[in-house]
Amino acid sequence: MTPAVKQLKKSQIPYKLHQYQHDASAKSYGLEAVEKLQVSAETVFKTLVVDVDNNYLAVAIIPVLSQLSLKKLAKVLNAKKIKMAEPNKVQSSSGYVLGGVSPLGQKKSLITVVNDTAEALNSLYVSGGKRGLEIELSPKDLILTLQASYEDIVSA
Repeated sequence: MTPAVKQLKKSQIPYKLHQYQHDASAKSYGLEAVEKLQVSAETVFKTLVVDVDNNYLAVAIIPVLSQLSLKKLAKVLNAKKIKMAEPNKVQSSSGYVLGGVSPLGQKKSLITVVNDTAEALNSLYVSGGKRGLEIELSPKDLILTLQASYEDIVSA
């Protein structure tokens, strides 16, 4: 059981676990989840960790087919400069390996922003904390659990 699953159980948040055999040669973990779970790409979200002003880390949760807009996220976070966090920082902060970073159950609680397209969905999928494990839950429960906000943070 991953820390992500433990957090949901502890908080008594309803969720469904979906497991599949991860293919090490997959180029995109998110698209692999879409294909193996046979779900719409609009419902599968990736967890990205960013470095804000070289000062702190934050989390952006966006649809797998979308590109994060660093400019939009910087505006939301009132930051001058945002860049993708170094892989070693991501792993030490979250406790997860790349490709299996869940927004849930991270070692350190980070400011989290979820792309606003999630709000219209009944449920969405986020990483369960390891490659080949996805958690399905309602966007509202994700927002509440992470004390996150909905914002438009993807490139047009």
